Amino acid sequence: MPGPDRATRANAAAVPLRPRALARSSIVSWALRVGTAAALGIDAGVHLKNAAAYDFVKATFTQGGLFRVEAGVAIAAGLLVLIWPRRTSWIVALLVAASALAAVLVYRYIDIGSLGPFPNMYENTWHVPGKLLSAYAEGAAVVLAGLGLLVHWGGTPARTRAGSGGSQSSAPSREDRISRVGARP
Repeated sequence: MPGPDRATRANAAAVPLRPRALARSSIVSWALRVGTAAALGIDAGVHLKNAAAYDFVKATFTQGGLFRVEAGVAIAAGLLVLIWPRRTSWIVALLVAASALAAVLVYRYIDIGSLGPFPNMYENTWHVPGKLLSAYAEGAAVVLAGLGLLVHWGGTPARTRAGSGGSQSSAPSREDRISRVGARP
């Protein structure tokens, strides 16, 4: 059987590379989306459940009120990733989860006192019901949203020619046009 002719090889070299092939895998995408949303949902549930117990800790804002706001933002970020899995959604989910994790860690280990309108939320224990679960869920959401962002990061897939040094042009090269016609100019 004869080998492929030059025109066939040129067309094969112009096959689009798919840097986001993993992102298009529905199983991976759904697993990251559901995992991120579930972790943010656990975080929101813990904050909503404990908010009433923290209404007495206040400056301009109450800690319970901040818990409710954080829960609402976590729910919104989780739904956003589920419904609209774009780069922006993953960035929002990552920022929400990372800020919540940073807050629980800072206020667990450092007594920074009141910050402007925010109350002193220092609590040097993990024994508050749900606090450790919430921290684990926030950490998982950071990891999952980070992976989701990496997997869905690529821009529009560009066509590249093999051996072209990474040229991102989608237009056929002069060599490709010549080989398709079969004659040199």
